[in-house]
Amino acid sequence: MSFPNRFLDELRNRTSLVDLIGRKVNLQRRGKEHLGLCPFHKENTPSFTVNDDKAFYHCFGCGAHGDAISFVMETENLTFPETVERLAGDAGMEVPRATPEEVQREKRRGGLLEAVEAAAKWFQQRLQGPEGKIALDYFTNRGLDSETIAKFRLGYAPPLRRHEPSRLAADLKKQGFEDATLLEAGLLTAPDDGRAPYDFFRNRVMFPIADRRDRVIAFGGRVLGDGEPKYLNSRDTPLFDKRRTLYNHARTREALRDAKEVIVAEGYMDVIALSRGGFPAAVAPLGTALTEEQIETLWKLVEEPVLCFDGDNAGQRAAGRAAERALPLLKPGKSIRFAFLPEGQDPDSLLAEQGPAALRNILDAAQPLAEVVWDIERRAGPTDTPERMAGLKARLRQQASRIADPTVREQYRNLFDERTTPQRRGPGLPGRGNRRWGQPIETRPRTNLAAAAASTLWQRILLAALINHPALIDEFGEQLIDVSLDANLDKLREELHVIVAANPDLDGQVLHSHLNSSGFAEILSHVLDQSVLESCAFTRPDAPLETAREGVAKILVQFQHQRQLVDHRAFGQQAAKEVDTEESYARFLQRGEIVRESANAEDGAD
Repeated sequence: MSFPNRFLDELRNRTSLVDLIGRKVNLQRRGKEHLGLCPFHKENTPSFTVNDDKAFYHCFGCGAHGDAISFVMETENLTFPETVERLAGDAGMEVPRATPEEVQREKRRGGLLEAVEAAAKWFQQRLQGPEGKIALDYFTNRGLDSETIAKFRLGYAPPLRRHEPSRLAADLKKQGFEDATLLEAGLLTAPDDGRAPYDFFRNRVMFPIADRRDRVIAFGGRVLGDGEPKYLNSRDTPLFDKRRTLYNHARTREALRDAKEVIVAEGYMDVIALSRGGFPAAVAPLGTALTEEQIETLWKLVEEPVLCFDGDNAGQRAAGRAAERALPLLKPGKSIRFAFLPEGQDPDSLLAEQGPAALRNILDAAQPLAEVVWDIERRAGPTDTPERMAGLKARLRQQASRIADPTVREQYRNLFDERTTPQRRGPGLPGRGNRRWGQPIETRPRTNLAAAAASTLWQRILLAALINHPALIDEFGEQLIDVSLDANLDKLREELHVIVAANPDLDGQVLHSHLNSSGFAEILSHVLDQSVLESCAFTRPDAPLETAREGVAKILVQFQHQRQLVDHRAFGQQAAKEVDTEESYARFLQRGEIVRESANAEDGAD
């Protein structure tokens, strides 16, 4: 059902977001905002802010963001119409009435949901009965216990002999469902020759497919034996759109209260194995390559879902298709990463043979999308002549041009251009003027994404500690000014000094809010990335202030020592140009001794 925008705006204006959220979250006032523990993920330090004036909430921990309507939908698992009805009742507003057509459409949809739910129970019962032994053996041989089978509501669709009437339809008719409903729900199929409808799923183990509210809307079935197709999904229905649905979506949303990572696997059994192995936030597309709609759905869960592929040629091709789908959709902060398993293994087999730690290592090494695009095009042909190198550059530029967002498109183009521009060699260096084009051109990336991140890691660690412990900004003020930072991080440091100077008693979460509203959201997410917080515990907001103080002090000593080394090398280079005298040589040695003493003092402090 649709509602007039004017009515929805008035409903939001009449609903106090602080009062609404305050019923579920203990909120404390911080200036113009309220702060509390996020209801959407597990945390010990509050990162969930509510702004009543602007009528929105935002969590700096998990990224949850919305208004009164989205909050009720998410926390109480209601539909949009149900939420509007509920809030309108609380606000004393009369809800615009649905048209007769809308009423009929909702009634019909409700009947289809009831039919599919009844079928899910029927398949479960068949699995547990005598005829389901073959299917139960299949699941147990794959390592599933009774608890997992019940959790995922796995079932069995028994075989059906030719001209045999549908047992599913017969049993569901006893519950009041008509053939027309079962056909529309995708449970039956009608033959072209006019015979009675028969079961769509036959001789298959069954995997119920649920919507984001955990209501069964369709099924996937794997054939037992040598039949074809091996996997079969429900056809599209008024309930089910294969391009927009992800297997295990509802459980993944729930799991994200305690995790911040979503894994995209290739099939149902992979998802179930991941869940059993300690990775409950896992989904799978439904028999096809990841669609644009599914990518957008994933981005509502996390900013960078991890796609898990086999490391063989088929896995590389699947990664290529996913990259092709994702590129035009990219936005600042929204991308995908790729984790490649050892050849011949899937998540199920890897977890069974090597355990969760092995998979964790592979996920931690997941490649950014830009790296995957680079690798695909780099392997497409040799680059051992200027023309072939130009061809690589043209292909990469073509890939970058497919990105709709101009900011992301420019970043990709700059990265690819840099990587395809051979480094110039200075006069007298080997190779100048005598390169043989029969030899491969050096195309190792001059800006490797992982290396670039590592190069600023200590800078980000420093800033993360300061942002989560603002009291240290003023305490180390003069020393911080002397630290040389990456250009973007330097802008963030300057903003920290400005904000804290105006608000000396600011706490970390309110500082987060100020930075986001000041245009630093993207840089802030980079600085407070999970990899940064996990690399040094003192950066975390729940770390004791004294621990954070010690950590910051040690980093500043490291920066100071590094600067002394750079100055010493520069002094040495300058001295080499001067007349070689005993005096200049002594000055050089003296500076070196100062640097060594500084390093030794630092080691002693540890």
